[in-house]
Amino acid sequence: MPTTHAPSEALESDACYLAMKTHDARFDGSFFTAVTSTGIYCRPVCRVKLPRRENCRFFRHAAQAEAEGFRPCLRCRPELAPRAASWSTEDASRILALQAARLIDEPDAWVHGDDSGPGAAQVAARLGVSDRHLRRIFEAQFGVSPLQYLQTRRLLAAKQLIADTRLPMTQVALASGFASVRRFNAAFVEHYGLNPSALRRAGGTRDGEGKAIEVRLGFRPPYDVNAMLGFFARRALRGIEAVATADGKEPAKGSTPTFVRLARTLRVQQGGQTHAGWLQLRFDIEREQMLLSVSDSLASVLPIVISRARAMLDLDAEPMAINAALHAAFPHGDGLRVPGTVDGFELAVRAVLGQQITVAAARTLGSRLVEAFGEDIATPIEGLGRLFPTPAAIAAASGDALGQLGIVRQRQAALQAIANEVASGKLALHAGADVPSTIAALQALPGIGAWTAQYIAMRALRWPDAFPAGDVALQKALGVTTRAASEASQAWRPWRSYAVLRAWHAPSPPAAAEAAAEPSTLTTAGTAA
Repeated sequence: MPTTHAPSEALESDACYLAMKTHDARFDGSFFTAVTSTGIYCRPVCRVKLPRRENCRFFRHAAQAEAEGFRPCLRCRPELAPRAASWSTEDASRILALQAARLIDEPDAWVHGDDSGPGAAQVAARLGVSDRHLRRIFEAQFGVSPLQYLQTRRLLAAKQLIADTRLPMTQVALASGFASVRRFNAAFVEHYGLNPSALRRAGGTRDGEGKAIEVRLGFRPPYDVNAMLGFFARRALRGIEAVATADGKEPAKGSTPTFVRLARTLRVQQGGQTHAGWLQLRFDIEREQMLLSVSDSLASVLPIVISRARAMLDLDAEPMAINAALHAAFPHGDGLRVPGTVDGFELAVRAVLGQQITVAAARTLGSRLVEAFGEDIATPIEGLGRLFPTPAAIAAASGDALGQLGIVRQRQAALQAIANEVASGKLALHAGADVPSTIAALQALPGIGAWTAQYIAMRALRWPDAFPAGDVALQKALGVTTRAASEASQAWRPWRSYAVLRAWHAPSPPAAAEAAAEPSTLTTAGTAA
């Protein structure tokens, strides 16, 4: 059985079969097994009876299995698997293909239109290449066309909505990216051999309207749950976030509590409509799954909510690839992940508020901002009753109103510049955004320097190679200067974001422990004045 590396690009069939035989969650989403005797494809963690070796075919992507005529397993549900998150910094064609796949994987960037091609064509346009060129390199990398890959993503998203919600089929079709119910039904029958209504009947029924939607999402171990939830607990803003401990009590200062649940409110904009609600996250470590509960008010945008929840807790990370590059330098951080966000604009605001102050002070400012400019929302979860302010609300806020919250003029200008850019649609802060151009756009704004832009790229854009070299806590943890930190980081590419987290959490000498404990708001003069 493979122990340190995932199956190669060509997929080592024997290694895949052994991983499937042991239900090894480290390979979940890294490949799929198609069984020729049943016409079904499964995740490596599927608990069905082990098929005979000669009946198995292995594919790196679900789209490849579906292109060969296989249907997704109704038991292990391939749509719940972690995404394959491979990265490259060398081959230009591979980078472009991976960027295209990243756009297609990101529901916030999905294009609704004629399923015969504009979705893929618009991906090519976003990347600044021709449709033909993108198709050629995409097929060389993934073995399917961009349209086939996009179609599989839409179908699997629709399958999850059918199984986990009671949404009418018209809403399922639109929420999963199809232009019409007719095209949705035709694609479903063509690929899965049954109509959507039959799939819903086969899956049984769930609680009726008004009840929370519950889904399980896979991740690859190891995963340091306490470190991740502790990160959010130290930064939780009143009204929009709540992190619970095992004993349900407020953690004592200096203690190391066990965190068990994260809940928060969120707002999703799609198709000119606003959807608001809440989500709650719990981990089932034994099954390598996260349990996601979502308010029924967000059912029609469930694919987006799932994608954002996966990004917030970094469920798609590939620990074996990351650890192969970083373990020698950071042997104590194999289970650490990079905390993300459910709202890129919110993260950018919080990054600006945290410039050159402590985490506690930034949390106070953020909570005041939520109270002053956020909106009320009813939830069944204690402590959750506000939504984070919209870009329009912050853009329209007066300097006096922001100043009364304790936000200095320099930060006011930065907040309103970001708010105006996001509100106008000029700046997109999600995992499907182009990283270099977004970083450049951020640094062109007043009050946004290299540290803030890299921090936003690391958490909001989900860039695994972000590196805020000027961060004081990072420099102290590494024992180097800004220039030396940048030079040392070259050995950790393309996983420098994970190196940053590991450096922040590395065992520190007493003199540096206090600084390293709260890294994300200890900035340097590198932040723009």
